[in-house]
Amino acid sequence: MEGTDHQRIKANGIWLHVAQKGTGQLVLLLHGFPDFWYSWRHQITYLADRGYHVVAPDLRGYGDSDSPANPSSYTLLHIVGDIVALLDHFGQHQAFVIGHDWGALAGWYLSLLRPDRVKGLVALSVPFYNRNPEARFTEIFDRVFGDGFYICQFQEPGRAEQAFARYDCLTVMKKFLLLNRTDNMVAPPGIEIIDDLETPAVLPAWITQEELQVYADKFQQSGFTGPLNYYRAMDLNWEISAPWQGSKVTVPAKFIIGNQDIGFETSGTKQYIEGGVFRSFVPDLEVVVLNGHHFIHQERAQEVSEEIAAFLHKHSSK
Repeated sequence: MEGTDHQRIKANGIWLHVAQKGTGQLVLLLHGFPDFWYSWRHQITYLADRGYHVVAPDLRGYGDSDSPANPSSYTLLHIVGDIVALLDHFGQHQAFVIGHDWGALAGWYLSLLRPDRVKGLVALSVPFYNRNPEARFTEIFDRVFGDGFYICQFQEPGRAEQAFARYDCLTVMKKFLLLNRTDNMVAPPGIEIIDDLETPAVLPAWITQEELQVYADKFQQSGFTGPLNYYRAMDLNWEISAPWQGSKVTVPAKFIIGNQDIGFETSGTKQYIEGGVFRSFVPDLEVVVLNGHHFIHQERAQEVSEEIAAFLHKHSSK
């Protein structure tokens, strides 16, 4: 990542590591699970070369950022607070926000809670869903999928960490980043999800052994508890987001997803993003479906970068 500057910034009471490159309109790149700023290595250079100041933080709990011990410190309100603090640090009232997975959720909630701070949002892999007032997330998941569902297994502190520890970090990274199954990630009874995930014998063309080792080295250092705490705060998210029940995301938004993403066909995601309900909550919305899996911004790096750049160009002058 030649020319990329790294620094740690005091934001919202914690220290956040950021990678940045370029000058111009601020663009924030928010990663997901299990990831860190390096997830955006292709987009950082692509967008910086096109006249943007690109900032990719390690979200709290990840990489070289602080990792609070309590799962209750990982709500979306905390993450939104971190992002607003980064905007303030860089002296920018507004920024374009690009998010993948949990980073997409953070982008949706930033746009919901502080639309004044968002010039436009590009969300990858995870659409915006209206809050279900009848049941908490884990109640629904447990009822529909049972204990084998990965999010259910991630709830108990230490359980997933102990399961992950049976493998070296490089294998754990391969199991998640190279995931090509399209079902709902439910392990058979009595099996941990990490044991049920395959370890591909051959790497796909979009990632190298050296790049995977960068991931392995970073997670060997930082561990998985911080990232898993995002899942452990999901029910708390449900509780504290009640005041925004039924609210709309009014900022310009673009949603990008792979047609082989987790649950795209089996969980109704395809029908949801192509139907009217998604657009009823995000009125100013573009939807793009690419041929690919969950880590679409790496697997289809050029196409995703072009889609992001087109969106930024469209809304930069507004």
